[in-house]
Amino acid sequence: MSEAAQSLASRARSERTWWIAGALLGIGIVYPFIVETLQELPLIGDFVPRTGSMVIMLIYTMMALGLNIVVGYAGLLDLGYVAFYAAGAYTAGWFASLQFEDVTFHFLSDGGDEPGIHISVWLVLAAAGAFTALVGIAIGLPTLRLRGDYLAIVTLGFGEIVPQFVRNADSLGGFDLTNGTFGIAPIDSLGFGSFVFREQSNKDDLYFWSAMGLLLFTIFCCIRLRDSRLGRAWIAIREDETAAAAMGVPLMRTKTWSYAIGAFFGGVAGAFFASYRAGAFPADFYFNFSIFLLCMVILGGMGSIWGVFVGGMILGYLNIEGLSTIGSKIQEGGLNFDPTKYQFGIYGFIIVAMMLLRPTGLIPERRHKIELEEGVHDTPFYDVQTEGTLTDRDKTDD
Repeated sequence: MSEAAQSLASRARSERTWWIAGALLGIGIVYPFIVETLQELPLIGDFVPRTGSMVIMLIYTMMALGLNIVVGYAGLLDLGYVAFYAAGAYTAGWFASLQFEDVTFHFLSDGGDEPGIHISVWLVLAAAGAFTALVGIAIGLPTLRLRGDYLAIVTLGFGEIVPQFVRNADSLGGFDLTNGTFGIAPIDSLGFGSFVFREQSNKDDLYFWSAMGLLLFTIFCCIRLRDSRLGRAWIAIREDETAAAAMGVPLMRTKTWSYAIGAFFGGVAGAFFASYRAGAFPADFYFNFSIFLLCMVILGGMGSIWGVFVGGMILGYLNIEGLSTIGSKIQEGGLNFDPTKYQFGIYGFIIVAMMLLRPTGLIPERRHKIELEEGVHDTPFYDVQTEGTLTDRDKTDD
């Protein structure tokens, strides 16, 4: 393909991306106003998610996009992403709750004279992302020298360590850091001064629009990162780590950046979710959640931004409302079957079916699709030397 054709194709993809983002923004703005109308439609009305469910679906999808940076871009299998979710949620608990009652500090927060640290949750979101990025670096530095299954096992270990830590860190030398198994609650709400989202009748709508804004910001960053020099280095490592190192890509630094940036989005999403639920509870941070997010990435297509978005929304919907709605319809038909009891079995079946029928995902990344569908054919070195040329003997024979 010529450079001009490549430029036109790249421009067309960019325009398509912005059209999709604009459509998502438009749907996000009007959805809270039309959701009740949609729920009254025949056949599909019962399957339209409530606004509160959409908030959780968007946050799950944001986490999946953060995981996609690690797994889809850099090709590093991370089975402990829940650790970043926990770090972000507890950051919100430390800086926007009554947890530290011996201290009374308020900054841009309408908390009155309540004890504890109360910083504006908008600032806490940024602080949670920064802190979680540091956690990602701390986890990544000792583990990213490993490859393949060894890396997956070590990240699994960290994913188990962090939940156990927050569950038992209520007495660290007499200091209560996480309030143990009870978690930290209540956590302050998002808002602007005295206008607090949680006190409004349309609380879910306000959180939905905020979550949509965070998700669009995440998508924008993922697109820019994918097309950047750092993104190309991640893809080079994913395709062939040895070749990338031979071409001068600094492996440890580049991998660590993927962990840090992926952790950043997981931390912001965790803090937002803690604010929405008004608490950070250790029961939420279990290993299966990391697998759940990984299923979103695999279903949508590893490395594909819009694929992960679609996969995240589908599995998020099934987890929150979809399976229970389907179960109620089945029981109305006379069958005694509850899909919610087998949710992870159902997710596993979906992934197995995807691997057999469409291994590139619902919306595959371009490179993965070419590799799996067309294959990579190596040309023998001798043929490369002689291809398209004639020896003197060949010319004589002609």
